[in-house]
Amino acid sequence: MDCLKKSSLFSLPIFLLYFSIILSFNNGVNASHKVFPGLQSTSTVDVKNVHRTGYHFQPPNNWINDPNAPMYYNGVYHLFYQYNPYGSVWGNIVWAHSVSTDLINWIPLEPGIYPSEVFDKYGTWSGSATILLNNTPIILHTGIVDAKNTQVQNYAIPADISDPFLRKWIKPDNNPLIVADVSINKTQFRDPTTCWLGQDGYWRTLIGSVCEKKGLAILYKSRDFMKWTKVQDPLHSVDGTGNWECPDFFPVLLHGTNGLDASYNKKNIKHVLKVSLDVTRFEYYTVGKYDTKKDRYIPDKTSIDGWKGLRLDYGNYYASKSFYDLRKNRRIMWGWANESDTVNDDVKKGWAGIQTIPRKLWLDPSGKQLVQWPVEELETLREQKVQLSNRKLNKGDKIEVKGITPAQADVEVTFSFSSLDKAEPFDPNWANLYAQDVCAIKGSTVQGGLGPFGLLTLASRNLEEYTPVFFRVFKAQDKYKVLMCSDASRSTLKNDKTMYKPSFAGYVDVDLTNKTLSLRSLIDHSVVESFGAGGKTCITSRVYPTLAIYDNAHLFVFNNGTETIKIKSLNAWTMGKPKMNWSFGHSSY
Repeated sequence: MDCLKKSSLFSLPIFLLYFSIILSFNNGVNASHKVFPGLQSTSTVDVKNVHRTGYHFQPPNNWINDPNAPMYYNGVYHLFYQYNPYGSVWGNIVWAHSVSTDLINWIPLEPGIYPSEVFDKYGTWSGSATILLNNTPIILHTGIVDAKNTQVQNYAIPADISDPFLRKWIKPDNNPLIVADVSINKTQFRDPTTCWLGQDGYWRTLIGSVCEKKGLAILYKSRDFMKWTKVQDPLHSVDGTGNWECPDFFPVLLHGTNGLDASYNKKNIKHVLKVSLDVTRFEYYTVGKYDTKKDRYIPDKTSIDGWKGLRLDYGNYYASKSFYDLRKNRRIMWGWANESDTVNDDVKKGWAGIQTIPRKLWLDPSGKQLVQWPVEELETLREQKVQLSNRKLNKGDKIEVKGITPAQADVEVTFSFSSLDKAEPFDPNWANLYAQDVCAIKGSTVQGGLGPFGLLTLASRNLEEYTPVFFRVFKAQDKYKVLMCSDASRSTLKNDKTMYKPSFAGYVDVDLTNKTLSLRSLIDHSVVESFGAGGKTCITSRVYPTLAIYDNAHLFVFNNGTETIKIKSLNAWTMGKPKMNWSFGHSSY
């Protein structure tokens, strides 16, 4: 029985109940395909700069969402992304295109792909790039062919392979390459992955979909990249997870931090499958084994395969896309951070959405999870530096970090403590809660034993506004649980009830034998992107202070626990502003 026939067996009340439950878990990120007909073509009259980022990627104005087809090709990094050239809400989507030689400074080009043909007349949505064996790049992406939201998979190739920036892309007449058969929900059939070449000589790609409530990574294969055949069974599927968007599938080395090409399939590797959950608006991933003979992916028993699985980022982070960087032999991940304010706010300020700082990722030595860290090129933006070391924080203490620009900074701090004895008991009733629910209960102002301690970022002088990023250590039976939080609930005095100000959080799987915890936070006006324990747990928050802006922003280190905390070392820098997308010039879309 195919998916569409199965779906008819469910009554409307059951369907609505299911989605009402799902929406209660929504990550607060507006659906990227939510249409505002009266606003999507409202041109930007005046761009408001007060919360615009200084060193994160964003164009001069208007809406952006998913990063698309990032790649390194012949000495140049390419980033495409979903962009509305006519307004600051989703709609009118084209593939904007920027290039770089260092992942930090970006040159804007004309859009590379935009609706122009019968096979993408109603939309050009997300996709990925693959470098073929003849060293030619090709892009697979989703096209919308009609007003019923029918989705197909198209391809595009450079118009002039000798152009170092690959400015022009063409969509040949033999599109679409992949069309949903009768077993697939053709309105939930999108976002092809980077392709990989099997030892049998067939290319493969995954396309995200859903059957009833089961998330699907549908597998297709092709000998010549032009004629694609659906493999009978999905590479992987999970009941109850809803529609899968923006799947990513790639190998990782068991040891070391080097990256691998998507087609690499030798010994001493595992594979990672990441999916973006359409209904909850967060992502999760598993680490496991790819059975190349059966074309099936089997997550390790140590990976939770569902909503409560490991996330690349426990905050405002979605539609991530990775690529293999041949230049430095690393895998790099991009993610989109939408706004957490209101649609009306976005229209007023004339822009919405940023891309997070690109991250290098690799497998933790435990083999259980990924580690992520901002690309090393970001450090070229570091300017004024301040240092603190061996400073004690008793209960209730806070120390201001002076000598930098706290609204646009990079901060690395290592905390130490002499004992774990004061770790609070972990309430068994929290076992079924998400970490961010525990953070909402045990926030930065709730006195604890070992924690809360960390940073107060984007803080006003008298703490009317601040975004704390902090740790709290619990004792759970025979082990310790480390909670990392980035709490936006006090980030702004603005009191719009529809603004999303969550207590984002995740647990950190870290050995506390040496009684230290490290934290790095990238602070950039309206975003705080944080990395705990060397990148084991990452959280991105979008915040909109009214007092803590520009030179009125402050940065503090604090401790609200009874256990004395030592600032073992703290290094903080003012971050410079890269050359970034200063103008799109004349476009013909």
